[in-house]
Formats: sequence, C-alpha cells, structure tokens
Amino acid sequence: MRTSSNPAFRNLPTSPGGYARFGDAPAGMAGGMFGGGTGGSPMPAAGATDRPLTVDDVVMKTGINVVLAIALGIASAVLGLGGIGIIGGLVVGLVLALVIIFKQSTNKFLVLGYSAAEGVALGSLTGLLEGSGSQYAGIGFQAILGVLGVFIGMLVVYKTGAIRVTPRLTKMVIGAAIGVLVLMIANLLISFFVDGGLGLRTGGPLAIIFSLVCIGIGAFMLLLDFDQADQAVKAGVPAKFAWYLAFGFMTTLVWLYIEILRLLSYFRE
Repeated sequence: MRTSSNPAFRNLPTSPGGYARFGDAPAGMAGGMFGGGTGGSPMPAAGATDRPLTVDDVVMKTGINVVLAIALGIASAVLGLGGIGIIGGLVVGLVLALVIIFKQSTNKFLVLGYSAAEGVALGSLTGLLEGSGSQYAGIGFQAILGVLGVFIGMLVVYKTGAIRVTPRLTKMVIGAAIGVLVLMIANLLISFFVDGGLGLRTGGPLAIIFSLVCIGIGAFMLLLDFDQADQAVKAGVPAKFAWYLAFGFMTTLVWLYIEILRLLSYFRE
C-alpha cells in the first residue's frame, strides 16, 4: 500500500491475507510526523467473519464527521465562545489526534471527539473573526465553500487520472509539507523577537503567496488521501477501518479550512 503525506494514513502495514494490522507499525506522528515508526505490538489480522471495507463506508463515516464538525462550528460561532473555544478545542483535538495516530485506533468515539473538538475550535475562531468587523461577514461560509470546491476538484482529478499518484509525487508532497511546517515554526519563533516574524502571516503579498502554497499542498495531500483510501478498499481491510480513514480526511480538511479562512481574511482586510 502506498504511503501518504497525511500522518493518519502513513505506512499502513498489511497482513499476508490483505488485511491491515493496526498495531504492527505506528502511523504518522508515532514514528515522526511524516515517517513510519517501528515497534508496537502487532494486533491480530482481521478474521474471516469481518466485513471488508467499501467506498460507501468511507464516504458515510467521513460525512458524519464533517457534518458534526460543521454543526458544532456553527453553534460555537453563534454562542461566541471566542478564545476559550479555540484553545480548548485545539488542545482536546490534539490530544485525541495523538491517541488515534499512536494507537491507529478505529474507535469511532475518539474520531468523532476529534471532529467535534476541531469543529468547536474552528467555529470559535470564525465567530471571533466575523465579530471583529463587518468586513469579515460571511467569511466562514465562503471558507466552507472553498474547502468543498478543493475537495470536489481533487476528487475529479483523482478519478479522471489527470494527476497520477506515484511514489515520486508522494515524496514531493511530503517534502513540501515538511518545508511549510518548518517555515511556520520559524515564523512563530521569530515573531517573539521581531514584529511580524518572517512576514508569512502579516497579510502582505508574501503572506498571500504563502497561504496559496499551503492550500496547494493541502490539495495534493487530499489527492494522496483519496489514493490511500482506494488502496485500503482494494486491500480488503475491515470495515471498521473507515473511521480511521475518516479521521485522516478530517485532518486534511481542517488544514484546508484554516488556510482558506486565513487567505480570505487577507483579502477582506
């Protein structure tokens, strides 16, 4: 199975029978943000009675998580949770994400909890932004449309084979994502000593270009995620694995929403 740039889909081992073994090698952050780790106690391969994963399983579970995140996001924005909702949602979301990734958990409650936490965080952030001035009115809805557009666009690209997912493309996307993360961290650290840091988040031309690059990388991560889900279906992994795949999609969608929201805010300013 081809590896993905998404930490949740990274290095998924398969048993001789084609089923994934969820404890054989930690995914994603368990062995480094974009590298597969070693170690862990292998869990038994799926038994003959387990129903194999289907595309409908992935679509349904992902849809449930998206709807949950949007619903709680709207509620958080309306309630005006502000900084409490942002910090609380991000912290809870990070903890749940680490648990899911390290354990390669298919527990639906952990995955739904992650989506709920991110929904509260992003909804609170959007509500805070829209409440800061009339120029930001409706920006959250536009960001959702933007994410939906990227999702549909990359799905069409994947299904038509306009861009083929190859090991070389995967390495390029992973390298680009690592580079962007390094720049983000550097910008944050430098901003403590220099106003605006490297200028990557100040709203100027450089910031706009950087956000466009981040959105582009997120789009290609989504393309790789489609391929990873497709490979999982073909490998015949257990149906419960749909929750883990849904979590992987949610991490990419959260990335895209944040970057599109940020880009729209630059133009609104």
